[in-house]
Amino acid sequence: MHILLIHQAFAALDEPGGTRHHELARRLAQQGHQVTIIASPISYLTGDETQQGARKQVDDLGVKIIRSYTLPVLHRSFFLRVISFLSFMISSFINGLFVRKVDLVWGTTPPIFQGPTAWLLARLKGVPFLLEVRDLWPAFAVAVGVLKSKLLIRLSEWLERFLYRHADQVMVNSPGFIDHVKRRGAEKVHLIPNGADPEMFDPGREGHSFRKKHGLEGAYIVLYAGAHGISNDLDVALNAAELLQSTPEIQIILLGSGKEKNRLVAEAEERGLENVHFLPPVPKNKMRDALAAADACLAILQPIELYKTTYPNKVFDYMAAGRPVILAIDGVIRQVVVDANAGLAVPPGDPQALAEAVLALARNPKEGRRLGLNGRRAIEENFSRNELADAFTTLLESIRRKNG
Repeated sequence: MHILLIHQAFAALDEPGGTRHHELARRLAQQGHQVTIIASPISYLTGDETQQGARKQVDDLGVKIIRSYTLPVLHRSFFLRVISFLSFMISSFINGLFVRKVDLVWGTTPPIFQGPTAWLLARLKGVPFLLEVRDLWPAFAVAVGVLKSKLLIRLSEWLERFLYRHADQVMVNSPGFIDHVKRRGAEKVHLIPNGADPEMFDPGREGHSFRKKHGLEGAYIVLYAGAHGISNDLDVALNAAELLQSTPEIQIILLGSGKEKNRLVAEAEERGLENVHFLPPVPKNKMRDALAAADACLAILQPIELYKTTYPNKVFDYMAAGRPVILAIDGVIRQVVVDANAGLAVPPGDPQALAEAVLALARNPKEGRRLGLNGRRAIEENFSRNELADAFTTLLESIRRKNG
């Protein structure tokens, strides 16, 4: 089977960002399927160009990646961000027309604008259209205050419903999304949750080289790895760090990038937060070293009701690395961490509770180690990427049979 994926925010294993799709594509290739991915050459995490060379690449397992022109203005303003989305929507459609002998088109949202591209290519090629929902857009954008125009909200909600109704199959990565998409017209909904590849991480490693490189030998490291955006509520992490200044052995590492990063760096400098370190994003295939250096890992989102529906990728990576999770997110992901006894959950938006959780783990590293290994076990048993990829393959083959 030849699967065509349209995905502006795609990140390969040697790039920073979420690599769920490359991991799934590689598993499909190992099982004998052909996968072509049309992606942007602009990193969705940093806004910078990540692919300076050829626009067509083939990885070691035969997954073909086509980089489609995208205006490099992702993080300059919301208006220019939309223009960037539209530029990829058009260019990916043109590139998709030239991909031959496709059996299924896989679209993913957000950005939602690439959804119509995938739908139209599927219809023109006479093949099934699978729509994957990774975030509830535009609902999240409205909730966080990024999308305010009533006209754009109405148009986006219409487009969302159109895609749900016209997909041959809707796939979600969190059980919290199921009710939302069904209420907006999706009929066939299947859950393939986020997870992690246990083989990418070694819970026994201690990250000595990472610690030495960044001058963190002997520190108790709390690591956040991911986007530095409005949704990520990293001001709360700064506030917690301020409360922890009397315990200088505790160091907060914010690894990643995003449109809020420059402001956060300036804020930390102005407040003299010497226990906060900002590091650039690293590719997924180097994340093992960063997580190995951590004593605990932080996952945080704004205290917004809709965020209770999410399954953040980073939480599963933290667990796979055998590190205790300090979770400042409510909802379905909290249930995962609590059920696995894999960390400490605190109310989102509460720096005092966050600081107290950090202190509790720093004062009892053996307990932190126990919680981390519990998380690792939960990944191996319930959220292993290979097993999820096998379930995804079964779903794709089922869609093809039903629509063939």
